[in-house]
Parts: sequence; structure tokens; C-alpha cells
Amino acid sequence: MPIWKRPVDLDAVNQANRNTLMDALGIRVTAVDDDALYGTLPVDERTRQPFGFLHGGASVALAETLGSIAANLAADPGCVCMGVEVNANHLKAVRSGVVTGCARPQQIGRSIQVWDVRLENERQERVCVARLTIAVREPR
Repeated sequence: MPIWKRPVDLDAVNQANRNTLMDALGIRVTAVDDDALYGTLPVDERTRQPFGFLHGGASVALAETLGSIAANLAADPGCVCMGVEVNANHLKAVRSGVVTGCARPQQIGRSIQVWDVRLENERQERVCVARLTIAVREPR
């Protein structure tokens, strides 16, 4: 049974991210299933650190983007969800290609949500794991 409480329109989600950090880094939301949201991040001149590897901050930006979007889609209509804490472990270096992230909930509550986000390289090797805590604010 799907966890989403709002319609999931990937084109609309990506359109809403225009002219934002997500757009600047090339982050795209690519798929959704009953309990997960997926997206990609290119490893290129926008997302590498000076030594030529994927910047950890870019990985965290992808993780927080996917978790925040998923949280908003899983919250009651009218609520607004924002990240309040993110923790990430960088497990494997990436020099090029595309990193794919998958956000899955650990807890979807009325005031707090917790999401796990796993990032993989093109060989499906885990490159980063993150946990995102989200505050859910009801409409005033």
C-alpha cells in the first residue's frame, strides 16, 4: 500500500526544483514506488571536489533533497516538511558517472519523520548512507 498522501507527479516535482540548488547540481527525481523515492546526481564539474571525487556535500544535497521531497509527499496535505538534521557516511569514492539515491521512511509521524537514503554508483555499489530527520509543520 502506498505511503504517499499527495499525488506524485515527477514532472511537477522536477519543475518545482528549477532555479534552485537542485537544478544547479543537476539533481533529478526519477522514480517512485509504493514506499520509496528515487533520484540522480551527475558526478561532473558541478559536483566534484578539487581532488576529482564526488564532493560529500553534493551527496548530502541529494540525500536531503530526496528525503525532504518524500517527506512532503507522505505528509498530510497542507503540512510543510523541512529537514532538521542530516547525518551521512561516505563509503566509496566516485570520479564520474551518475549516483542514484533511494529514500525510504523509517518513521512517518505527525510531527517528525525519519528517512534513510542510500546512494549507489552505476555498479550498484553503495557510496553513501544518510539519515534525515524531518520536522512536519501543520498548516496555521
